[in-house]
Amino acid sequence: MSFDQDRQRALIVGNSDGIGLELTRRLVDAGWAVAGLSRSPSSFSAPGYEHRVVDVTSPDYRMVLADAVVTLGGVDACVYAAGVGDLFDPADLSAQTRALEVNLVGAARTIEVVVPAMVANGGGHIVGLSSIADATASVEAPAYAASKVGLSRYLLGLRGALRSHGVAVSTIRFGFVDTKMAKSPIKPMMMSVDKAVGVVVDCLRTRRAVVSRPRPISLLARAMGPLVTARARR
Repeated sequence: MSFDQDRQRALIVGNSDGIGLELTRRLVDAGWAVAGLSRSPSSFSAPGYEHRVVDVTSPDYRMVLADAVVTLGGVDACVYAAGVGDLFDPADLSAQTRALEVNLVGAARTIEVVVPAMVANGGGHIVGLSSIADATASVEAPAYAASKVGLSRYLLGLRGALRSHGVAVSTIRFGFVDTKMAKSPIKPMMMSVDKAVGVVVDCLRTRRAVVSRPRPISLLARAMGPLVTARARR
């Protein structure tokens, strides 16, 4: 399958449901050529869209991703929306390890493949979906918070490192969004998927460095950070 090279081209990683799936629909409807990658099959099918089933932690992920870039004929935007996060269970620490592998290392593997292609084509835009949970340590989901701290800091550093190469990098820090990831019993100011996708689309337009939504939750998390960290140290 090949795409019209006059169209904007996007890679969306983690798009079988939630924000990634709705963003795929939105971009295809807007005329983008989109390639999606996720560990589960996608229910979405449309002209201008191609899907690949692959886990970001699998040994062949880089190869599958690189093939998607070739199929698109390059990539103008890459949105990393893959993510997992289980509450802490001392009987299953593998779930914490997987959160680090998917949320942080998976993003790094994606960037490893996509950035050289963008630089070769004269530029592009990387968007990573992080979390307001990056503001502090978490005793409820330690690996999830740690992975988002790492992701946010890595993306911000890359923004400066890649500026001279024509590649923009954006970090979107969401609070609770109405997806399967929202596992906390308390979910203040939870956003709809549609509203969250609107934030991503706007970021693709503005290429802002960091976007935090909802703003009140971001400010509260920042203020509460020292207290939560102190609790973890007891």
